[in-house]
Order: sequence, then C-alpha cells, then structure tokens
Amino acid sequence: MRDFTFHIFRELLQVLKQRYKFQPFAEFLKAPEHYAVILRHDVDARSQNSLITADIEASLGLQGTYYFRMVPSSYNAEVITKIASLGHEIGYHYEDLSAAKGNCEKAIHFFEQNLAKLRRLAPVTTICMHGSPLSRFDNRRLWYRYDYHQFGIIGEPYLDLDFGQILYLTDTGRRWDGKNVSVRDKISENVYKKFSFHSTFDVIKAAKDNNLPAKIMITVHPQRWDDHILPWIKEYIMQNLKNLIKRAVVRSDS
Repeated sequence: MRDFTFHIFRELLQVLKQRYKFQPFAEFLKAPEHYAVILRHDVDARSQNSLITADIEASLGLQGTYYFRMVPSSYNAEVITKIASLGHEIGYHYEDLSAAKGNCEKAIHFFEQNLAKLRRLAPVTTICMHGSPLSRFDNRRLWYRYDYHQFGIIGEPYLDLDFGQILYLTDTGRRWDGKNVSVRDKISENVYKKFSFHSTFDVIKAAKDNNLPAKIMITVHPQRWDDHILPWIKEYIMQNLKNLIKRAVVRSDS
C-alpha cells in the first residue's frame, strides 16, 4: 500500500481521534487539552490539496490550522475562504525576512502588508515561519528585533511551544524522520527522541498501541499527499530531488 495518500491520511486521523482532542493552534494556546493533537498544515504549494485535507478533517469533526504563504502556489483566496468556512484556523506562513534579503525594516513592512491581506479573508491570530531552505536568512530572526504580539498575534509554534513536552512530528522530506533533509523545520531539543517514525504506517501503529505521548503537534504539507498515481509519482520524484539539495545544505551548515 502506498504511503502519503489521502486514504492513509484519513486512517491516521481516525486512529488518533480515538484518544486525542484535535485543537487548532490558537485554541491550544488558550486552553490545552490533556490529550491533544495540534494538526498544522504548511501550505507551500498546490493549494487545492489543502482543501482536500480540510474536507477530510471536517468530515471527521476535526479542526486544524492552515498556514498560507503569500506566493501564487499557496495564496488562493477561494481556497482560504472555503477552509475557514469549514471551521479551520487560518494562519500566516511568513517568509518576509527572506523576501527582504535580511533587511528587517523592509521585512516588517512586508509582514504587516501580507498579514492585513490575509486578514481580509479570515481572522489570523497565529503565524508560523516558512523554512525558506534556499535562503540564508532564518525568518524567525525578524522577532529578535520586533514583537509579533503588537500585530495581534498570540503565537508562533517554534517560539511559543515547549517541544520538550510536546512531540513534534512533521512530514518534511515526505517522511516522518526527515531531520537530515530539513534545514529549519525541526527543533533543537526534544525529550521524545525515542519516538522515531519513518512512514505514516509507523505512526498509525504507535497510535493504535497507545505508544504516543499526551500532546503532539503534527505538521503536514498537503501537496505531498495524493490518491492519484501520476501526481503522487511526480511529488515522490520531486521530493527526492529536493531532499538531495536540502541534505547538502544541512551538511554545509553543520
């Protein structure tokens, strides 16, 4: 059976739903459940795929958080509006410091403009950096100089969550153990090092066996998931090529 299909995605959610409460990031920050899954979506490309995952989740009575970039492959007003109407949280997947080539003054101006544009479609109270793997600028460094709370933002996952207490699972690299092919979508400290999964089937088995901790953030990139064989193969090939490039970048930075 192929991994990274919408069928497998639905099965993962159904298994987790038996034990966990799914909470959008903003809701978790305000009142975290004891057994909680923060279901985060980084919409980097193929925005229509995010509507498919949003529909699947809504059909199961689940809500997640969708972070959109301000590039044509991600920002789609119709898709964003529909996802918001399903009850999901909309957030800003910012990359303004990279876009401004490290100029903080330009970057904060871009951030304010882009946030206002997204807020014309849906309420936005949380943000999440885009890794920008080919840029030398870490977008989170914008907050070394500015305070996102001044823009009505209550949280940024990498800055407002204790990943020593929350298991972080991400499909970066089209796998669940892709730290060697991730430039920035990773965490520096994690007490849950024993939880290492390669495939979605591994995560499902751990969930069925109740071998997962009480609080989890799961990050999915909807463009990586597809039931149709041709786009699935295309994404598989493209991601493997990207992984080679990212692995080289990671090694050069180490």
